[in-house]
Amino acid sequence: MPSGVVNLAEKFAKVSEFWSPRVVAEMNDYQFKVAKFEGEFIWHDHQETDEVFLVISGSMGIEFREGTVRLSEGEMYVVPRGVEHKPFADSECHVLLIEPRGVVNTGDEGGDLEAENDVWV
Repeated sequence: MPSGVVNLAEKFAKVSEFWSPRVVAEMNDYQFKVAKFEGEFIWHDHQETDEVFLVISGSMGIEFREGTVRLSEGEMYVVPRGVEHKPFADSECHVLLIEPRGVVNTGDEGGDLEAENDVWV
């Protein structure tokens, strides 16, 4: 049997930069990415896909033009495709992102917080 066990704590320990998702697994055309959040991200959207945020530790929020969703450890939220949003975390938060391969963290916005895509840890 192939080894497919992914230890999230070990993977998070290898991530040093905030807002830089790193791939830990793939299923079909979807990637599972670990990311550390702290502070505020930028307003952006993903026109072609939904985006899943699953909080592993800490807490975070996702700001929308119509309001804010707050997530605690063990909670998840699906941002529908094309919906503008801005994630934030008051203190370090560990998040598992689930999205199709090739999705750029800043959508089409670019900027200083755009992370290199498809980097594995």
